[in-house]
Amino acid sequence: MSNEAVLLVGGQGTRLRPLTLTTPKPLLPVAGVPFIAHQIAMLSDAGVEHIVLATSYQPQIFVDTFGDGAALGVRLTYVEETEPLGTGGAIGNVSALLESAPDDPVVVLNGDVLSGHDLAGQLAQHRVTGADVTLHLVEVPDPRAFGCVPTDDDGRVLAFLEKMPEPVTSWVNAGAYVFRRSVIDAIPSDRPVSVERETFPELLAAGAPVFAWRETAYWVDLGTPEAFRRACVDLVTGVAPAHATVSHAARTTDALLIGDCVVDPTSSVCGGSTVGSDARVGASAVVDASVVFDGAVVETGAHVERSVIGAGAHIAAGCVLVDAVIGDGARIGKGNELRSGIRVWPGVELAATSVRFSPDP
Repeated sequence: MSNEAVLLVGGQGTRLRPLTLTTPKPLLPVAGVPFIAHQIAMLSDAGVEHIVLATSYQPQIFVDTFGDGAALGVRLTYVEETEPLGTGGAIGNVSALLESAPDDPVVVLNGDVLSGHDLAGQLAQHRVTGADVTLHLVEVPDPRAFGCVPTDDDGRVLAFLEKMPEPVTSWVNAGAYVFRRSVIDAIPSDRPVSVERETFPELLAAGAPVFAWRETAYWVDLGTPEAFRRACVDLVTGVAPAHATVSHAARTTDALLIGDCVVDPTSSVCGGSTVGSDARVGASAVVDASVVFDGAVVETGAHVERSVIGAGAHIAAGCVLVDAVIGDGARIGKGNELRSGIRVWPGVELAATSVRFSPDP
């Protein structure tokens, strides 16, 4: 079994704003725990004991949240990336902190992907093939938005192709790798490097063994608010496998109520929703397929559907939110109607209104 891994958690999560203006994307609560707690638990389940977190954006928050990792049953080490180095440079930047031998496998995970794939199986195949790198590939219905990775019948990777109008394969890079330790040591750490555009193509050009682990398991990139919300719902409803779970939580048939949240018995919290600790949902309110962060308030008769409500935000009585994202501490005054992907920044206050409006799709 592999006993070492790298988690790439340095991104700023710009597509997830306003949620990431106050919290790094890998630490946003997903089904009640910081997202990468799910990844750390997945790694631990596969036998990984030492994990290096490659940080950059708000690095101290990661240390404050997880410490040495003992509470999670692993040992955590942190390295800060002071200048953007790309995916490859970030991997190379942790080399000095790795403890494995040159031929040992090291798992590398992008810190924004929730996956249910068989990581232990990927590791086992990596050892059998003697690969320099083994990539998890997932099949998607429309691969045009992804880089495609064609393989031969034995699973050997043939190329790394950028986004194409007519893809040659529906199998795409899923952001979970197993590297031979010596390959990580060879990646430059003093300049930006892309593994997709530089490291992997150079390995192929040199004839190095690069293999695919092809598995269509649950997989989602949490890069957008809609994908983030969907992952939360999928974990609560059991569509996605849960490696980590929150303590002090109550489950209804299709909702997760955390800690000391208060939910009025006349309200409806459903559709795989999560209500965070110290949050409150008022009488006759509806929270459907949504995420309500810690300390947020949804007042009497408000309707929240497919939306994310930031920590400490306040949704006044009679509001309607559909496909909306509300930043931490924002206050939405009585009677506002927010739809179609609208985003409200942290701390913003919208005055009460008697006029309903719907932003253009």
